Amino acid sequence: MASKPDLGFSVLSADDIALALDDLARLRIAVFAGWPYLYDGDAAYEAGYLSRFAASSGAVVVAARDANGQMVGAATAAPLADHADEFAAPFARAGLDPKTFFYLAESVLLPGFRGQGAGRKFFEMREAAGRAQGFAHAVFVSVIRPADHPSRPRDYVPLDGFWRRLGYRPLDGLQAEFSWRDLGETDESVKRLQVWGRDL
Repeated sequence: MASKPDLGFSVLSADDIALALDDLARLRIAVFAGWPYLYDGDAAYEAGYLSRFAASSGAVVVAARDANGQMVGAATAAPLADHADEFAAPFARAGLDPKTFFYLAESVLLPGFRGQGAGRKFFEMREAAGRAQGFAHAVFVSVIRPADHPSRPRDYVPLDGFWRRLGYRPLDGLQAEFSWRDLGETDESVKRLQVWGRDL
């Protein structure tokens, strides 16, 4: 069996984040086209979404690069209060201050580089960045899809077990809503997202 290619990980500086946005958009479009996201991404949407992310002074990007220096994966994070309002809204409704949470946004990795610990590394490095910024709580969201959705792969294994091993749990009563266009759709539709969290 051929060994998987080695990966190098780094936290990008603010200047490097701006230079990496095209790579991040490319990875988001490629990875999020798969289940359970089914995201029909385009460059114009990505430019707007990522420019808002990069404007946060607390924005963090962990880059995974192959032996040739190509970015093949990335994970992002930022203070929840700096992210899209849709993600902070359920916290405010529950009487929780969004400013006290560090939001772990996306974690994307090309298929050929999976299975060598990148997922855990992405979490560890973003959590460390959150602690360095003074946050005591980390949160992220997962897409809620029907179990009988026609696009669900038969061999799909949810990541719930992995997230629980890292200490995360679904936060009762906290669900967000966010819109994007699914593959095969002509318009955006609202998706429900479960909030997961842990203390840092």
